[in-house]
Amino acid sequence: MTPAPVTVVGIGADGWPGLAPASREALRHADVIIGGPRQLGLLPGDCAGERVAWPSPLRPAVPGLLAAHEGRRVCVLASGDPMFFGIGRTLAEIVGEQRLNVLPHPSSASYACARLGWALHDTEVVSLVGRPLAALTAALHDGRRLLLLSAGAGTPAEVAALLRERGYGPSALTVLEQLGGERERRVEGTADAWPHPPGDPLNVIAVDCRRAPGVPRLPLTPGLPDDSYDHDGQLTKRHVRAVTLATLAPAPGELLWDVGGGSGSIGIEWMRAHPSCRAVSVERDPVRAGRVARNAEALGVPGLRVVTGTAPGALAGLPTPDAVFVGGGLTAPGMLEACWEALPRGGRLVANTVTLESEALLTEWYRRCGGELVRLAVSHATPVGGFTGWRAAMPVTQWAVVRA
Repeated sequence: MTPAPVTVVGIGADGWPGLAPASREALRHADVIIGGPRQLGLLPGDCAGERVAWPSPLRPAVPGLLAAHEGRRVCVLASGDPMFFGIGRTLAEIVGEQRLNVLPHPSSASYACARLGWALHDTEVVSLVGRPLAALTAALHDGRRLLLLSAGAGTPAEVAALLRERGYGPSALTVLEQLGGERERRVEGTADAWPHPPGDPLNVIAVDCRRAPGVPRLPLTPGLPDDSYDHDGQLTKRHVRAVTLATLAPAPGELLWDVGGGSGSIGIEWMRAHPSCRAVSVERDPVRAGRVARNAEALGVPGLRVVTGTAPGALAGLPTPDAVFVGGGLTAPGMLEACWEALPRGGRLVANTVTLESEALLTEWYRRCGGELVRLAVSHATPVGGFTGWRAAMPVTQWAVVRA
């Protein structure tokens, strides 16, 4: 017997009057209506189905809640467009796409852009619902327009504080509350002088990004300035880092192991390549591991996972990587073997070293497995008396290989 479909109805702050006829019809004929208390309260009395409020935490409860009402006509209420940072994705993963009947409402982002006169396709949307506020940092670029899905009434002030801390105090903020409803309201200001107390918890924050004078810009390309990082000298330097990231070749959704994290620069810039990129930084020194986490938060990728432990033992149990970077500990017994065995077919391994002993090891692996072995040499112009000369950094030997 084919399970009954689950209908997902998007609803806005305008409530029942704002629903399309098909959405009203589905709700009137539902045996069970599941949603948040605020959403359920928007329905009229002639929606006679049993009303069930989502428990907290929500996601772990979804399978059991749906199973408890199997065989009944189930409607799930969602804010705005259910497939836009909404419950629709979770339901699709749990019950399957074919079983969903989604009836969307305009999203809060669509409403916000309509009110502001912004082009939705040119506006980056960042959700702060259930996500670290620090993730906003990676989206900050002078002249960009952002829409932030707020976590509550206090979020606008928290956003203003983060913008000031990150050097974006001149940015203009517009908070749009209860979009589409009778109590819709708009408040404005700058992050430097945000004057407003907490308002309605149902709000979207528009940010017109403006960088303060003298604040360094952080580009999207790999090779951030070395002084972007807090470090104790254990840092893959800028030019070598740029080459290393280009060789690792991050792509959306991929996972990197950064073995010998140091200051975390490789894992951090891997994750900055795309919001869906993931990384695990493995660092044996607890002080450095803490520094990796702080650097990740400061540079907008607080989701970087930091594992404190000595490789290769600390690699056991980690999820399968798409790429591995080894920046330290190459001569540890079993290190390269463990990294190599962890890679699936098509996975990439990149290892850097400055010592002759590790270089000899990489040369042997290159002989056995192929790939590319290169030496990277960088020199900087420095004063020599009243003149200028070249000062060479230690050359870096890099082995890169794709597992066949």
